[in-house]
Amino acid sequence: MPMNFGCKLSDLIATSYRYHFSHHLRNDFSLMHFLSCQFTAAATDVKSPTINFAELQGTFYGHKGSLSNENVIDHLKICSNLRHLESIYACIVKNSYNQDCFMINQFVSACYAFYRIDYAIQAFSQMDDPNVFVYNAVIRACVCCSSPIQALGFYLQMLSAQIAPTSYTFSSVIKGCALVAQSRIGEAINGHIWKFGFKSHVYIQTALIDFYSSVGKISNSRQVFDEMMERDVFAWTSMISVHARAGDLVSAKKLFDEMPERNFASWNSLIDGYARIKDVESAEVLFRKMPKKDLISWTTMINCYSQNKLYLKALATLDDMTAQSIIPDEITMATVISACAHLGALDIGKKIHFYLKKHCFNFDVYIGSSLIDMYAKCGSLDQSLVVFYKLPEKNIFCWNSVIEGLAAHGYANEALRMFTRMVKDGIKPNRVSFISVLSACTHAGMVNEGQSWFLSMIHDFRIPPEIEHYGCMVDLLCKAGLLEDALQVIKEMRMEPNAVIWGALLGGCKLHKNLEIAMIAVDKLMILEPDNSGYYTLLVNMFAEANRWSEVARMRATMKDLRVEKKIPGSSWIEINGKIHRFSASDKYHESCKEIYLLLDRLSEWLRTRVDGYAIGLLEYSRLFVPTKKDMLHSDTTCKDP
Repeated sequence: MPMNFGCKLSDLIATSYRYHFSHHLRNDFSLMHFLSCQFTAAATDVKSPTINFAELQGTFYGHKGSLSNENVIDHLKICSNLRHLESIYACIVKNSYNQDCFMINQFVSACYAFYRIDYAIQAFSQMDDPNVFVYNAVIRACVCCSSPIQALGFYLQMLSAQIAPTSYTFSSVIKGCALVAQSRIGEAINGHIWKFGFKSHVYIQTALIDFYSSVGKISNSRQVFDEMMERDVFAWTSMISVHARAGDLVSAKKLFDEMPERNFASWNSLIDGYARIKDVESAEVLFRKMPKKDLISWTTMINCYSQNKLYLKALATLDDMTAQSIIPDEITMATVISACAHLGALDIGKKIHFYLKKHCFNFDVYIGSSLIDMYAKCGSLDQSLVVFYKLPEKNIFCWNSVIEGLAAHGYANEALRMFTRMVKDGIKPNRVSFISVLSACTHAGMVNEGQSWFLSMIHDFRIPPEIEHYGCMVDLLCKAGLLEDALQVIKEMRMEPNAVIWGALLGGCKLHKNLEIAMIAVDKLMILEPDNSGYYTLLVNMFAEANRWSEVARMRATMKDLRVEKKIPGSSWIEINGKIHRFSASDKYHESCKEIYLLLDRLSEWLRTRVDGYAIGLLEYSRLFVPTKKDMLHSDTTCKDP
């Protein structure tokens, strides 16, 4: 509709504000009421810290008298532990600095560095008239300490006190909305951004881009980006990252090409996006084009290779990275250790472990769980347990890794005992924990125990079974010969069974020679994975073992008609002197191919000679000790077994 340019500017702003946000702000009051109730409930859970002021005052400045405002702030800047922080607060109270907005602002900022939101809230609550900077500090502290409801509650208090928010207020509040993951609350805050005149603020608009993407509204993110009158490199990078995380690499690459200038984050976001959609080639091209690479660039590429099962390339990239004098961090090393686990490269894994010790890496739960998993998968269960017991802190990932390691090595009872100990230590099991538990029962053939744990997972721990849990149960029942029960479990699944489930059933049928159920499984697998030759071959072998040659011929004809063949040959690898050597059938690509085949020919000839000699020896042995018919006719004695 045509706009009347003769009207007042304030009317234009009000009209625009109502037009864009009236449908969001209808629920504004109800949302704010909801937040107020949630904030009140959350506030009651925060316990005020008990501080012995007399003792702490003496600790802080002895008996020399009071300290100046500047000295207290200097101590806040160099505060290194919680005891020191408590002493500073005691000094603030004694010297009546607890009404000084600048002082409390600095103290609150120091509190969230130690994740002590209770100290920050107590100091804030003692103030009679906090200004906008103190509100900003306490809101930011709540967000940084993962207390978004309290952050939004303080924002409400701020509005009630008639204090106008600043750009710093909204940047923290928007992050709080993302943590709450409620799009309606964020949209109401977006209305406030317009109301207080920050709709063109680059930093706030960039925060909104991230917020909308966190609640799955990619189109809203793009709308905010497109409507920005000014964009900096961080806004461009945020939008590229949003598209990349959503799998829309076409849009991400288009924006990347349009960027006026690029930073490390923009390159890394796009590489990570290609890794997510398994486009390794595009990720490699982009990585090679980078004018300069930082630690995150190298780690992203290593993670790309690891995610796509190119573990040798992941290890090679680490070598290239260190050759460029880039020092890896804990995230890089955890990824590389995981690659060693998948390759079974124990020697390389040990060298990496030594490197971690030599360079004083922090053995956190991520590196710890990776080492536990690596040693277990490489066959060194004792070393895996040593790492586990030496870890100063253990989370669910560490426990899951050691339980899985014990299960894979056949120590089912020990794995179950470790699980029980984990629960007693207050670690709540997750879905992965029960996959390890059910796998332990499968390895040991403990059908009753497996069924009991499966039911306990559902009823006691309130974890709904996922397809991996059903897969474990099918595998457990199949290996025990309970194929009918396994088929019934599949029929009762709450989701559609995948190829892994039917493949496990087919494997059980092969083991127990049940052609009837095997054909049911193959019929399903032909639909789910029509190009997988393994299932067809397994059924052909079963028909051959049952001498049903007509069925063998029919299946082979079907495979030929469907052009089903083994496209990727099986391969194996060995580790020699820290180097991985990979082989497949009729492989002629290895650098020592001629020497290997020459040695195999010699070995084959030697074995043939030994086998022939063994056969001749057996023949001579039989002539000496086993009587022939002629011997029996001419012998007066009865021949006895040697």
